[in-house]
Amino acid sequence: MARQRAPATILITGASAGIGRALAIRYAAPGRKLILHGRDEERLAEVARECEAAGAHVARVAVDLREPGAAERLAHAGDAPIDLAIVNAGVAPMSDAPGEQRQDVEAILAVNVAAAIATVAAVLPSMLGRGSGQLALVSSLAAYHGLSVAPAYSASKAALKAYGEGLRARLAPHGIAVSVVMPGYVDTAMAHSWPGTKPFQVSATEAAHRIERGLARNEARIAFPRALAWSAWLLSVLPSAWASRVLSRFS
Repeated sequence: MARQRAPATILITGASAGIGRALAIRYAAPGRKLILHGRDEERLAEVARECEAAGAHVARVAVDLREPGAAERLAHAGDAPIDLAIVNAGVAPMSDAPGEQRQDVEAILAVNVAAAIATVAAVLPSMLGRGSGQLALVSSLAAYHGLSVAPAYSASKAALKAYGEGLRARLAPHGIAVSVVMPGYVDTAMAHSWPGTKPFQVSATEAAHRIERGLARNEARIAFPRALAWSAWLLSVLPSAWASRVLSRFS
């Protein structure tokens, strides 16, 4: 597995909070250019200030990724070609209703799937033209088996996982690396809104460290923590009734 060159210009979507914020701070370094996306201008500015204090040059783009042309704005926000695009922005609205609300499902798919694919489509032509670049699609361990507390979220992350795995094989001959990032429970505001126990939860800082290390190694799947990753994979191959019994213990 060939190691990746240290990226000079990095795009991170969903950088105003959670894993995205931790990744921005992790990658901030003298001489590095960061293109940071988020919907909350104030929080995004705070993250940018932290990154600039570490020596990074930062371009901020506060936009809703569902807006027409949003992905193209991200792709052209910097003054240098993007070496690494971390497609991290995602939503997971929670509801106690037996059936998920249609508007919530549509919002999840619009951000987690459609906007993610649009972001890839916007940055890919430049990478193909140079014959180099790296894409990281932030999926989830929920992609292995649908969670009853978040069916649409699980479906969106499964779609992103399949998309990223297909892209990896398709783009490798063109010099572009693709990794699918599959975190378990990470201590973020999103995770706090989820019901039930959160086994093996890690901090956002630790998640960013593992993601950076996996991307440097060009790992196909960056799944963590390991114990939960293996458990989630096992659920995907167990008979459905058995998997449902296991998951019910954590509901």
